[in-house]
Amino acid sequence: MAGGWAKDGAVSQQIEASISDELARMKQQRAPVGESFTECAECGEEIPEARRKAIPGIKLCIECQRERDSAYKPRGGINRRGSKDSQLK
Repeated sequence: MAGGWAKDGAVSQQIEASISDELARMKQQRAPVGESFTECAECGEEIPEARRKAIPGIKLCIECQRERDSAYKPRGGINRRGSKDSQLK
């Protein structure tokens, strides 16, 4: 059942689009690109060869990556629908 100008199934399509967008953003953020660095981009320590082979395109040593991961704060989702209930939160 659609409401207003929306087609049937519009809510499901909006939810699926939001999920797809967020997954694409996360994959892009996490996917290393290019050749692995031999030294960490932040601290300059050598990155072990086993780590470079395990994660192609790695730029950070384990400690710097651990610090970056612990500082990560998930962001809120996108409200595509813009309903009044969601704006009251």
